[in-house]
Amino acid sequence: MRTPKQIIDKRYEDKHKAERKARSATFGTSMPRGECEEIIAFLEKYKITKVELIREGYESLKKQIEQGQEG
Repeated sequence: MRTPKQIIDKRYEDKHKAERKARSATFGTSMPRGECEEIIAFLEKYKITKVELIREGYESLKKQIEQGQEG
């Protein structure tokens, strides 16, 4: 049986689903468990979010590719 809060939360989520999908995206990826645990431990140790990791990685790769095309 659902609690009143669960019912309210579900109603809110259903109502705002399209808005949320338009605003955000997810990367549904899989990777080996050991590698994933190593990355998560690193992020926790240095208080880095997964979003920060993705943004920094993207910017770094973008610069590498742009520099490679210039030469």
